[in-house]
Amino acid sequence: MKDSKIGVLEGLLFVVGDEGLTLKQICDILEIDIEEAKKLLMDLKKTYESNDRGIRINYLGDAFKLTTKKEHKEYYQKLIVNPETNTLSQSALETLAIIAYHQPITRIEIDEMRGVNNSWLVRKLVAKGLVKEVGKSTMPGRPNLYGTTSDFLDYFGLATLDDLPKLPSEEKENDDKDLFQSIYKENTNKEKVAA
Repeated sequence: MKDSKIGVLEGLLFVVGDEGLTLKQICDILEIDIEEAKKLLMDLKKTYESNDRGIRINYLGDAFKLTTKKEHKEYYQKLIVNPETNTLSQSALETLAIIAYHQPITRIEIDEMRGVNNSWLVRKLVAKGLVKEVGKSTMPGRPNLYGTTSDFLDYFGLATLDDLPKLPSEEKENDDKDLFQSIYKENTNKEKVAA
C-alpha cells in the first residue's frame, strides 16, 4: 500500500506543477497523518537522488514541488534557445493568449479555461521571457499570478496591451450596444415627430 501512495504522491506533485502541495494538502488528499506524509516525501525524494533521474522534490515557498536538477541546466538552456524548439506551438499560443487577455491570472484559472494542465507550457513561456510571475493570488494556497512581459510586446510587435486585437465577444458587445443606441435614437426621434 505504501508504494501505491508514493506513486499517487508523485502523480499529484506532477499534476499541480508550479503550485506545489503543502504538507496539509498531502495529508488531506491521501488521508494520512503528518508523519506518514513526511515519510512518503522522504522516500520519494530518495528515489530522485539517483544520477539517472532528471527531477527532484524541492520545498519552495510553503509547498513541495517537482523541479529539474540544477546540474542539467545547460541542457535545458539548449532546449530553450534551439531554433527548432523556439517556435510557439498552438497550445502555447492559446495559453499565451489567455494570459495576455486575462492577466493577472493563476495557472489553475488557465487550466480551467483550456481544460488541460498547463504547468509545462507556463514554465516554457516563463523560460522564453514572454510571461512572468507578477504576484500572488489571494486564493487559498496563494498561487502565483502570471502576466506578460515587454518581450511579449516585442515578439508580437505591440506597443502596449491596448494594441491586442479585440476579442469577438467584445466586438459583439460593442455591436449590440451600437444597435441598442441606434434603435433607441430611432424610437426617440419617432416619438418627437409624433408629438
